[in-house]
This record gives sequence, structure tokens and C-alpha cells, in this order.
Amino acid sequence: MGRVLAIDWGARRTGVAVTDSLRLSCNGLPTLATSDLLPWLKKYLETETVDELVIGVPKRLNGDDTHATKPIAEFIIVLRTQFAHIPLFTIDERLSSREAHYYIQNSGLKKSKRREKGLVDSISATIILQTHLNTI
Repeated sequence: MGRVLAIDWGARRTGVAVTDSLRLSCNGLPTLATSDLLPWLKKYLETETVDELVIGVPKRLNGDDTHATKPIAEFIIVLRTQFAHIPLFTIDERLSSREAHYYIQNSGLKKSKRREKGLVDSISATIILQTHLNTI
């Protein structure tokens, strides 16, 4: 069984999380500059067995698209083209960043560590991944 990899795409930074090979645990990976995401994915997929990709798609509370929905839809097309052999799933991630902020505030981390912007992206990707695993 291969890993599941989740992406919390952002215009500047992207959070990535992955399961272990047995899909028992979710782990956030270092946050990437979005411009580096595709080359990083290509390299990662050459060395790791990934059976599924999951990407968060933001929606407003009323279900409408946000300003980020269109760029993510365009990125999904690129992912499906570049990695056609790997099933791609989307997850409604409308509250993942808020949930990530909550976990960070209650984590006991030092204030300087809590201010790291990439931490929110990494935790958001982990939340997206866990949400996907809970649905399958």
C-alpha cells in the first residue's frame, strides 16, 4: 500500500502532508514555496510510492468559490496532466486554516514558533489529509 499525499495550495506557500506507507499516521512536511511545488512533487514521486493525491479546495461558508478557488482549479488540471497515473481527490478545506491556528495556539509552542507562517500551511495540509482518510 502506498502513501497518500495532501496539498494545501497557496499563492506563495504550499503545505504538504503525507501518510506513512500503512496509512496509520499523517505527518506534515516542510512548507514549500508554491513555485517549487511541481519540481518537488516530481522528485518526491520518483522516490516514494504515492497511491493518492488530495488537494484542499477553499469555499466560503455559504459554499461559494473564494478568490483562491480558480487558481487551485487550474493547478488541479496541471496535477492531473503531470501525474495522470495517481488518483486525485479534492477536499472542502474552508475551515482548515482556522483549525490549524486553533491547534497552534493550544499546542504549547513558544510564541516565536507559533508565528511561523509555514506552520499553519503544514498543519492545514495535515488536516486536509486526515479529513480525506476519515472519509475513505
